[in-house]
Amino acid sequence: MRTPKTLATSLLSLSAAALLAICAAGGATASPVAAQDKKAPQVASQSVDGSRAADYWTPERMKSAIPGDVLADKALARGNKSSAATVEKGSSTQISGKAANGKPTLHAAESPVSNIGKVFFTMGGSNYVCSGNSVASTNKSTVSTAGHCVNEGPGAFATNFVFVPAYLNGAAPYGKWAAKALYTTTQWSSAGDMQYDTGFAVVSPLNGQNLSDVVGASGVQFNAARGLTYKSYGYPAAAPFDGQSLVSCTGPASDDPNNPQFNAQGIPCDMTGGSSGGPWFIGTSSSGYQNSINSYGYGSRSTVMYGPYWGSVIQQAYSTAAAS
Repeated sequence: MRTPKTLATSLLSLSAAALLAICAAGGATASPVAAQDKKAPQVASQSVDGSRAADYWTPERMKSAIPGDVLADKALARGNKSSAATVEKGSSTQISGKAANGKPTLHAAESPVSNIGKVFFTMGGSNYVCSGNSVASTNKSTVSTAGHCVNEGPGAFATNFVFVPAYLNGAAPYGKWAAKALYTTTQWSSAGDMQYDTGFAVVSPLNGQNLSDVVGASGVQFNAARGLTYKSYGYPAAAPFDGQSLVSCTGPASDDPNNPQFNAQGIPCDMTGGSSGGPWFIGTSSSGYQNSINSYGYGSRSTVMYGPYWGSVIQQAYSTAAAS
């Protein structure tokens, strides 16, 4: 097994075989949650005060925010306890959303997509940036991202969390949507378990409107077959990218051979730090169902992006956030 570290340490040449965490449309009625392991709670959440978050994120702070991959490195250093024996099972579940526009390309520069954007937040006294996506939800206000972009894993939840859909070169065409609550799996918040590196933010209305009514929302799917073809999106910030525009990758998924206990799948992609949390869509466009997020890769020049398998545990975190 290869020793996992993140992009941050890779870029500092501390490890040649580093694990880099690559920190990136209307609502519908959710289907019932699939069967769960009832031995322990599987959803962790925290209310946050977002009343000043939008004002906090000035253009200068957004530009200087640290790509969130370093947070996954810290989580791993605290002792990831992932075990292949804990993989959850459930029946395939789809929750429909509005169609969205997107071009079927592999590692391509993309025009902004209204429901995909950047997330900015504070954690441990520092400002960070990841990617995120508006997803179908009863509350019309739910954003998906990486677990390490909402919680230290294990540790504290983020503050000053905002979602900026369709971000482009510093512009926020749909505004800055401040989170009022953050959700992730207990497995991430208590152990930094890479199997469950997914989080959700519920944002407050902006100008009297709910998020998905303004930018749309992607459908989501859980307990899907493995080995599907995906298109992922994100805002990578490390060279050769600058984090100022949307990027995509497309390809078939395969299992992680280096750390199979993570239960992750990877697609051909070389996005870098800042793209963490960006959505994976089944198929070759952003109109497909979202079924994972950008989570990690290996080495400073990784050519494979890995994402967690969205099974019943992550579905429970989603369903709790979406119904809140």
